[in-house]
Formats: sequence, structure tokens, C-alpha cells
Amino acid sequence: MHLPLNIEFKIPKDDPVRLLRYFVEGMDLSELYRTYSHIEKNQATPRQILEILIYAHMNCIRSSRKIEQACRRDINFMFLLEGKHAPDHATIARFRSIHLASCAKDIFAQMDSRLASLGEISLENIFIDGTKIEAFANKYKFVWKKSVTKNMQKLVDKIPVFIKQVEETFGIHAIHEKEIQMYHLKRLRRKLKSLQRQESIHFVHGIGKRKSPLQKAMETLDEYIRRLKDYVYKLHVCGKRNSFAKTEHDATFMRMKEDAMRNGQLKPAYNIQYGIDAEYVVWVTVGSQLTDTTTLLPFLQDFKAHFSQKYLNVIADAGYESEENYLYLEQHGQIAYIKPNNYEMSKQRKYQKDIGRRENMEYNADEDFYVCANGKKISVSGERKQKTKTGYETWKTQYSCENCSNCTLKEQCIHGNRSKTPLEARTKHFEISKIFQQKRAEDLERITSKKGIELRVNRSIQSEGTFANIKADLQFRRFLGRGKVNALVESMLMAMAHNIGKMHHKIQSSRSGQYLFPVNNAA
Repeated sequence: MHLPLNIEFKIPKDDPVRLLRYFVEGMDLSELYRTYSHIEKNQATPRQILEILIYAHMNCIRSSRKIEQACRRDINFMFLLEGKHAPDHATIARFRSIHLASCAKDIFAQMDSRLASLGEISLENIFIDGTKIEAFANKYKFVWKKSVTKNMQKLVDKIPVFIKQVEETFGIHAIHEKEIQMYHLKRLRRKLKSLQRQESIHFVHGIGKRKSPLQKAMETLDEYIRRLKDYVYKLHVCGKRNSFAKTEHDATFMRMKEDAMRNGQLKPAYNIQYGIDAEYVVWVTVGSQLTDTTTLLPFLQDFKAHFSQKYLNVIADAGYESEENYLYLEQHGQIAYIKPNNYEMSKQRKYQKDIGRRENMEYNADEDFYVCANGKKISVSGERKQKTKTGYETWKTQYSCENCSNCTLKEQCIHGNRSKTPLEARTKHFEISKIFQQKRAEDLERITSKKGIELRVNRSIQSEGTFANIKADLQFRRFLGRGKVNALVESMLMAMAHNIGKMHHKIQSSRSGQYLFPVNNAA
């Protein structure tokens, strides 16, 4: 019994595999084809392999060996191959890590253009949110920057004492400067090696053999050089991060939501940022940032470099609020709909009745001072410049109370005590960035408007719904490839699979062209 040559009639007309084939055929894949020097006659084309990978991710198949197996057994995969031989797992792995990795962003931008031409995305509102996906690394083999720095400092303190002992013991002088560098240690080693040749000292090894003082000194020096090189290399790999995995240098240890042991265990992971428009993922970035605050600018800049359209409204949750982000969006003609960090907390009765909070004090804008609950003036006492991790500089205005002595409300007003100063000797003091407070007030007015409420509701539905589909339905919770580039390729393949599946679902439910969900107002 043989399968018929034409297997197309076996596939239903409304099957998502047909939509996938139609959608990808309309994309310009010239950048992908340029990565090949030649393509054999019976070999699957780059377009067909791309379709196979996207369809495999739509069906929760990510392993290259399982994809190869599906190409030999599944009729839908055979339909995408169009009579060509099934690619082996090595071909699929090379395509993903070499060919697709070099032009993944361009292909994803092509998908955005295709969605825009079909009228499926609005190109007006972009909902940005992030999630953490575990890296393909051993979670018990890690390097902490703080520990490396501490051990390196201990070694640096030992080296001058050791060098002084060596110079006194062997009568040599190798260091002529106060600050000891690596080349000084290597120079000292050369002199010790020369001394060994001059005196014909034979180095011994093994149990029961006594080593000479020169051999002990050279072995100690070699160990110091090795450790110093190791510490420098680890600090170089760490960069601005606090940690990295030994088996995956690009991954950073993060606190994950999936905590099976319930002990706050840190795992090597990547911070994946998705931009969603009309339930479609329009852009993806992969980073090592522990929080979302510093991911917004790189995301928007990367999106702008590969896609000509610029979104007017940028909607994000409280994790993205910062003065730098507010000013960047304003300077580039974009409107921020970012929920303030204290938005939910400010609704609580405890927050509103806290007399120590600046927001609950009376403010005199003309003379720039606050009045506390006891009627005392809190005036400007100074100004300081603060620099963030990203290099952004902001000015903080400092306020201090004129006199807090004998205040009956001091215990309710002054919170915290890092310096362990007695409460009687303390004075009410706080500092704020006036630019940040101004931008936050403007943003708060926008998000509480009718349009802002609609956009915030849709952010919750579309962003969280996208993550639920990708992580739960498509079972994407851990990367299969190592390295930041491979992580980005996997993330974009999952986003493409989500987009095709979402388009098929919207067509079946007659929701094509719907960008926002309506807000149901309670009666």
C-alpha cells in the first residue's frame, strides 16, 4: 500500500498549516536565502524549513530530532515539504543556530509588515511586558561577582607579602613599582626559572620527596598567577551583571515564578520582552536584566532599528516606570501609559492615613515647601545629582524639617533607621526628583482617563494572555539552545508560532481586524 502522491486533499481547508504556508509565502525571505551558498535539488528550501520549524513550535515540538521524526510521519509536515526529502536533525539544528540566527530579526520584521498589510495590527498601541525563561544550564554551577571580587582582593593582599619573601630569600629584585601588575609576576617567574637553571636545581614530584624552597616558591607563584587570571576572566564575563552560569555564560541567575521548592531558589534565566499589538507579538528582545525598568529603552531602540513604523502609545505595567523612560518616550513623540509604582498601594487606607508620606502632606508650590501633620515647615535643604546603572543622571531635591524636637507625632512620621540614631535626635528628611514627579502626575492623569483605562485593561488581557499561551499552551518554559543568540531565535520562533495560531483563531471566530477588547462597565 502506497500513499497517494497528492496528499493535499487529506488536509482540511481550515487547517492552520494552510494558513502558515500562505502567510510565509507572502514574506520576503531573500536575507535568509543569502545565508546559503547553494541549495541541492531534492533538499528542502529555506522557506520550507522555516515553515516546518514554525509549525513544529505551534504543536509543542522543539527538539530537532522530534521535528525530523514528524517530517517522516506527519502528513501536515509532508504537506509543507512539498515532496522534498525530510531534513535530518543536524540540518534543522544548523538552520536554527546558523542560518536563521543571522537574520531572525529581519524575518520577524517581515512578519510584522505582513500583518500590517493584512490589517491585523493597529500600529498605534503596543503593550510591552516581560517574562523570565530558564536557560539551558546547570542551576547548581554558578559564579557570583561579589564572591569573586572578595576572593580576588584577598589574593591581591597576599601577593606583595609573598614577593617580598621571595626577593629576600633568593636575593633577587623583580618589582620596581608600588602597584603590582600581572607582567610583574611573570617577570618574577622568569627570574626564578633562570635561577633554577643557573644552580641546576632539579624539581621533584610525588610522595616522599622533599621539594626545594625554589620549587615551592615557583609552584605558589604559578598558583597565584592562575587564580588571578581566573578571577579577571570571571569578572570580564560578568560585566555589569551580578552573576552568571558556568555552563551558560550569557545566562544570569534570577528569581523565577516557578519555584517548586518554595525557597526562593535562583535559576539561570533570560529576561524576555514581548511587544504585543492586537494580540500579536510584534517584537521580541532577550536580555540579562533582573528587572524590567532598564529593558524598555533597548526594546524600543531595537524595534526602531528593524521596523520603520513607530507606535504612538506605549503601554506597560509598573515595573517599567522611571524618569529616564518617561523622558525618552516624550522626546521621541510617544505617549507613555505606564502604571506608577505606588498606584495600587495608594488606594489602601493605610497608605492614605500615613502622615509620614510626602504625598499626604500639604505642599506650597510658590515657596516650594511642605507642611507636616504637626504644622511644621519642611523646606529645601539641598540638591544632589544621582546616576543610575544605565548612566542616566537625575537631580534630587532634598527637604528637611525646620525643627522636629519635642514633636508628639514623630514616631508616626519618621520611619526606618539605617544609621541606628535615636528617634529623639532624628529629623524628618526626604528627597524627590521634581521632573519625575511631574511626569508621573501627567502619566497618572492619562492612565485614569477613559482611554487609559481601556488600554490598561487590554494590556492585562493581551500581554498576560500571550504569555499564558506561549508558556502554558505551547509549553515554552526552558530554552533548548545555549547562548543569547540562540535564545533570541527560539523566542522569535515561539512568537511566530503564536502569531500564526492567533491569526487562525481570529479568522475562525470572525475577529479579524479587532485591535482592542471593549471595557465592560459595571452598572
